[in-house]
Parts: sequence; structure tokens; C-alpha cells
Amino acid sequence: MRIRPITVDTLIVTALTAVALLLGPEASRQGQDPLDGTAYALVVLVHLPLIFRNRAPVVVCCVVHATWLVYITAGHWPVVCSFGPMLAVYTAASLQAPRVSIPCAALLGGVWIYAGAVSHPASWASIAGQAVVYPAILWRFGVLARRSTELARQLHREQADRAQREVAEERGRIARELHDVVAHHMSVISVQTGLARFVFDTDPRTTRTALDTIEVTGKEALQELRRMLMLLRSSDNGAPTGPMPSLARLGEMTERVRAGGTQVALTVEGVERPLAPGLELCAYRVAQEALTNVLKHAPGASAQVRLTYEPHQVTVSVTDDGEGVISDRVHASGGHGLLGMRERAKLYGGQISIGPQGRGGFAVRLILPTPARAAQQGDDATT
Repeated sequence: MRIRPITVDTLIVTALTAVALLLGPEASRQGQDPLDGTAYALVVLVHLPLIFRNRAPVVVCCVVHATWLVYITAGHWPVVCSFGPMLAVYTAASLQAPRVSIPCAALLGGVWIYAGAVSHPASWASIAGQAVVYPAILWRFGVLARRSTELARQLHREQADRAQREVAEERGRIARELHDVVAHHMSVISVQTGLARFVFDTDPRTTRTALDTIEVTGKEALQELRRMLMLLRSSDNGAPTGPMPSLARLGEMTERVRAGGTQVALTVEGVERPLAPGLELCAYRVAQEALTNVLKHAPGASAQVRLTYEPHQVTVSVTDDGEGVISDRVHASGGHGLLGMRERAKLYGGQISIGPQGRGGFAVRLILPTPARAAQQGDDATT
């Protein structure tokens, strides 16, 4: 339960007023005139405005000092009411800029000297020292409190901005994953559906094969979507995420695309070695998106997928020999698919080139740097 600031200030003022009232009888023992009913009423009036010190610090400071001046002028012991003005100066320094709070501190020093003059002190040096030191210390503590509050607010703003950026990045990541999963599988299903409709009455065997491919592709799409949903929930309840797509499943993906009527060849060069899960997923998704674009923009074309393991990097390239669609595909590079490729490559420090080939067709080439330790494992496997 959070306590309201006005409640806190009321409790503080009540405590200060009680201390001042308890200090009142000390006046006669200090050689001052004893406090009467009017003096005690002025003690309460000096402290009462402090309840609103955080709402109007400068006004409260002026009112408190003005009431204190009336109390001092009446010939009462100044020390009894000194706590209220001190708190007012500290509050002004903690909430206002120095150009406003410094005059408030100077006001406290001036009233302090006036109180010394009215009381006929024996030592002016002591009075002058107190009039300088007390306001300066209170002002300094108030300034430090103000800076601490500003730093806390700045930190809160930065944390809120960071949280918003992280949410935006997470949304982008989820959008890329959804695009990669849905676009690829739906493209395969769309191609197979068109094929099945075309040969439905003339080639039952091909129709059955197309329907089998649609079933398998649909199930795989659902499986990946479930994996993504469980991944989103895993931070809360520890739900299993299942295996993520990796380069080991490139063969399955090319077989699925091949079943859709697109000739796809897969070539693996170098010594295969395990990579970080993020790198594996990045390479897999880029190849998946490139093949999806072949299905969408180059029907009837043949494609070549080449995976090359090198000592300190892994390269994935997807090329096709599609004709007559280059301008459309270059224009489509502003879409979410190819933009997602570039973002994935940038995330893992890779390089990607996307564009038409000089001899016709289209090419996507991704180079991802791999850790030296993984490269060493690959070298050891060749010995």
C-alpha cells in the first residue's frame, strides 16, 4: 500500500510541531520570556503550512518565515520555531532551481540574524556563523536530494524506453518468424492445390501425391507455429519449445519444395559441424525465404541450394534460373521477407547479397561468421 505524499507531510509536520511545543518550557530556563498562549498558537501556525510544502515550496517558505518573524518580533525564544523554517528551506532547495532556492536560504539567514538582534545575544560571531552555516547545509542537502530525484526519473525514463525498444524488437522477431513459417508453407500448399485441381480428373496419382504434400506441409506449419507459441510462454511457465529448425533439415525443406513441382538441388560442401542454434535458425530461415520467393515469383524455374562449411564461416546460397520476373522480384525486395533476411544477417554479424544474376535468374547469398571453437571442432573432425 502506497502512502500519499500529503499524508507523509502531515505526519512530519505533526512530529515537528510536537517537538516545538515540548521545547517551549525550555525558554524560561534559557533566560527567555516564558511562552504564553499566543506564542504557542504562533508555534502551530509556523509549522502548519508545511503540510503543503511539496505543492508550493516557495510560497510555503515565505509564509513560514513571515509567521516566524511575527513570533520573533513578539519577543519569544526563536529556537522553538526554527525547525519549520529549516524544513521549508530544504524543501525549496530539493524542488526548485538554484536561482529560486538560494534566495530562500538567504531569507533563513537574514531572519536568523534578526532574531539574534532582537534577543540581544552575547556573541555576534556565533549568530553570524549559524546564519551562514545552517542555511548553506540545508540548501546543499536539498540540492543533492533534487539531483538524486532527477537521476531516478531519468533512469526510469531510460528503462521505459529500453523496455519499449525490447518490445518492438520482440514484435519484429515474432513477425519475421511468422512470416517465414506461414509464407513458405502456404506457398507450397498453394502450388500443390493448383496442381491437384489441374490434374484432378486426369491424373489421380499426381492428385494424391499433391494432397499428401499439402497434408505434410500443413502439419509442419502447425508444428512450427505451436513451437513459437510455446517459446513465447516458456519464460513464464517453462513450457518445452521443441527442436528449432536447423541446417540438418534443409534436405526436408528442399524435398517439400521439389514435391511442389520446382526442381531443387541441394549441395553441401565442407565438413558439417554443429553451430549455435541462432546461427542455424538464421541460415535455415534465409534459405526458406529464398525458396519461397522462387515458388512465388519464378514458377517453373529450377533452383540450386548450396551450403558451404568453411573454417571461420558458413555460406548459404540459393540461386534460380527464372526468366522474365527479375524486375518484379527486385521491386518486392522492399517487402517483409527480404527485409527479414537482411535483419537476420545483421543480427549475427553476417553479410547477405540479394539480387538478379548477370546471366539471368536470381540469387541470395548469406555469409555467417562462426566462432573459432566451432571451426576448430570441424578441423578436428577431418583428422
